[in-house]
Formats: sequence, structure tokens, C-alpha cells
Amino acid sequence: YRRFHFIMKPLVVMKFGGSSVADAEKIRKVADRIIAKKEAGNNVVVVVSAMGDTTDHLIEMAKSVTENPPDREMDMLLSSGEVISMAILTMAIQERGYDAISLTGPQAEIITDTSHRRARITDIKATRVKEEIAKDRIVIVAGFQGISSDHEVTTLGRGGSDTTAVALAYALKANVCEILTDVPGVFTADPRIVPEARKMNEICYEEMLELASMGAKVLQSRSVELASKYGVVLKVGLSHEDSPGTIIKEEEVSMEQVLVRGIAHNTDEVKFTVHRVPDKPGVAAAIFTKLAEKGVNVDMIIQNIGQEGYANLSFTVATGDIAKTAALADMIKKEVGAERVTSDENIAKVSIVGIGMRSHTGVAEKVFRTLAEQEINIEMISTSEIKISVVINKDRAADAVRALHAAFELDKAPAV
Repeated sequence: YRRFHFIMKPLVVMKFGGSSVADAEKIRKVADRIIAKKEAGNNVVVVVSAMGDTTDHLIEMAKSVTENPPDREMDMLLSSGEVISMAILTMAIQERGYDAISLTGPQAEIITDTSHRRARITDIKATRVKEEIAKDRIVIVAGFQGISSDHEVTTLGRGGSDTTAVALAYALKANVCEILTDVPGVFTADPRIVPEARKMNEICYEEMLELASMGAKVLQSRSVELASKYGVVLKVGLSHEDSPGTIIKEEEVSMEQVLVRGIAHNTDEVKFTVHRVPDKPGVAAAIFTKLAEKGVNVDMIIQNIGQEGYANLSFTVATGDIAKTAALADMIKKEVGAERVTSDENIAKVSIVGIGMRSHTGVAEKVFRTLAEQEINIEMISTSEIKISVVINKDRAADAVRALHAAFELDKAPAV
């Protein structure tokens, strides 16, 4: 009966980021928040990131002894950051007289593929987690890590703790997965750039996935993709107080009445241009095959109209892939017979997102007119059913975001 009683209680997964557990005082506040959730009649499973800048310090430590640290050993090293924070947080909860236990990713049976540094979760058994919940314990799980099918410790890449939390919420059939951080929710734009930016009460998975992919930092795109796939309701809110936050859930009919939901910008991209490539079939395939073989993720692509049998082809990649792409430049040039390959780091991508764009016209015209009025030149354009992205000069990114936010009146609450 005791075990059945605890299983029947609502279950909440709470995820706390590195800034929320950066020092002892913040950890004590997080412990109080967790206990309050438990006292409210919930079973509670917590996922934590490494404390503050621990991960960055560990990377620096590795680089101090070798310029090319092996991926396997980096996973062993980086996974220790979350182990430290989970143990200290568990101690803080126990100090307050509550029963809690910490588990590593492997102990929680978070199974991944065999890719080091960017592993993907393939299964979560969570047998031990369920056993500890049945004992009425608060369970603290180290985020960002798992164990591969060949029994190696793996990490999930930057922001992987969000993915851990969503995957656990699905495996445990949690009522909600709370992603708790130092911002009160998801805003219509970055409030540091647009003071009038408004916190949204709700947003659908598809819109949140586009915003996260286009540069919004509040959630990792993989976690949103996973939540959408399995129908896990997400709540983004403050880590140290119980605020309404932003609910991320399935699309509702009323959501389509909002033309544009939010604006994202990303200044961490670089544009490469392959000049005077032969304008014939197979050239693009040759270029992007080389990039794919080296694990370079290409974002936007544009090719101009061929003249005299030649064309220019431009594409953008994340700044983290600059070195890999630059190293391939000579190979690409020789492979396709191009004249040269150049790069431009002074770019930014600005994107507007909204499912209402499916059923409303004139959005693109308004975007281009607004930027033209600000004398902002557009270098590249990419569109989908619910998104328009433009590449512009990095120095004008903030101006573009503010102008578009005002043009679509995102500071006003939707009338739905």
C-alpha cells in the first residue's frame, strides 16, 4: 500500500541549470524550492547541471595538458561536473531533514549511442529512480550524461541536462517537466536587447523548437524536439521562486491567431562563400558531402544565378565549426574547381517565428520593408511554414530585432 500510495502522487521533474547551483547559497535556495515542491504533495525528481562555470574550467584544464584531448577522456572529465553538483545538492536537502539520494546518469540507466561528446539518448530504463521514488525519496540525477551501449560514459553536448530532464519526464510519466533558470520564462525577444519584450504565458512545441534552433538560449532545441515527440509538457521559469513561467505544449487552435510569436537572433555563425564554382549538377553535392563527412552542420545556403557557366555558393555554419570548415576550404576548391573560398564572421541571423504565418499573408513583405526602412541590408534569406530568417551585418542585429519587435507589436499581449 505504501509503495502504491507514493506512485499515485503527482510526479514533477525539476531541472536546475548551472547558474542556479553556482555556489553554496544558491544550492541552499534550490534545496528549499525542491522541498517546497515535495511538501505540496508531489513526488520529485531533480536534474542538475554542473555548478556555474565548472564545465568551462574543466575544458581549460584539459587544454592545458593537450591541444587535442581524446573524446572518451573528455566525457569522463566533463561528466564529473554534474556529479559534484548532484552530491552537494543532495547533502543540502538531507541537512534539512528530508530523504534524498543522488544518482549518476549511468545509475539512472540513461542509455545513449556510442558517440562521445554529442551522444544521443536511445533508452531510459530508470529502474533505480522508480525504486527510490517508491521509497518516498527525492531523487537527484546528474544531467548531461549517460552510459553507452558499449558501457562507456558519454555526455550529451552543451545544454544536455535539458534533454536528460525531458527524457526522464517521459520515462517516469511525469505530470510536468520544469526547466528552472535565472529568467522567468520565454520572452518575445531577448529582453537585454528589447526592454519591451514580453514574457509569453504559453507557446507550442513547434514555435519553441524554431526559436531555440534560431538562437534563443532559454532551452536546448534537442530537449524541445524530444518533448514534442513524446508530449511532455514543459514549464520554463525562475529557479528560486515559484512563478507562472511559460508553458510549452501541443498546438491549440487559438494559438494560430497570433501572427508572430517571437524573434530570435544568433551572432555565433559565420558565412563561407565558394566563388565561381562551375554551374552544373553535382557541385553542391560534392561541397556538402565533404562538410558532412567532417561533422559540420550547415545552416543556411544560397546560390546565385549562374553567369558564363559559373556561380557563387554561400552557406553558414556555427562559429564552433569555423576551424573544421576552413581546413576543408582548399579541398573543396580543388574538388569542384572553384576560384576561391572566403569567410565572413561579421554576420548575424535574425528570425521571426509564429504558427499564425501558415494562414496569414504579408509577413515576408513586412519583414523586408521594416529592415529596408532601417537601411539594413539582407545577405541571405531562409523560410519555412512558420519562420523567416535573414542574415545581416552583425553590427545591425540589435537594430533589426528591435525594429521587427515594434513592427509586429510583440510588446502587446495577444487578443486570444
